[in-house]
Amino acid sequence: MRASSVVLLPHAPSSVAVARRRLSSELAASGIYESVVDDASVIVSELISNALRHARPLPSGQVKVCWLCRGDVLELEVSDGGAMTEPRRGPGTLSSLGGRGLGIVEALSEGWGVRHEEGATTVWAVVRAPRSPGGEDAAPVRTPVGVPDLSDFPDLMDEPEDDLYDRTRNEVAPSRAYPA
Repeated sequence: MRASSVVLLPHAPSSVAVARRRLSSELAASGIYESVVDDASVIVSELISNALRHARPLPSGQVKVCWLCRGDVLELEVSDGGAMTEPRRGPGTLSSLGGRGLGIVEALSEGWGVRHEEGATTVWAVVRAPRSPGGEDAAPVRTPVGVPDLSDFPDLMDEPEDDLYDRTRNEVAPSRAYPA
């Protein structure tokens, strides 16, 4: 089963809660584990909040929120009308009132990035989203909190590939990925 949606929402704070509720209900109905649904909801909230705070709306006056679940991968996207600055992770110090949003996205996702298209800037994140063993008809089972067995993540200890890092600092790329 593929869970996917494209939602156009007003460029307003109320859109954060609307997107969270819809995303959560659709992912839960498709059998995604509750902990993954929670993480995806936080990611979408952070991305929409950043779009509202730092960017212009799309030409329609809205923000676009998309999600697509293919197999065990969930892709989340928020598109806005762009800003004068590139979305980037801030320092997020203990005393700062903001600046932690993309750090949270980075911590909860497998990676995130920015894509520029005609009239829009899209910030995306990718999350591993396994479904409960019983499939979409079974209720998702909450996994117990504890220390994960790192052997379940064989690529976790891999060295980063050199081609992931762009050595030029001032060049603007059409899409940039930020592995978590």
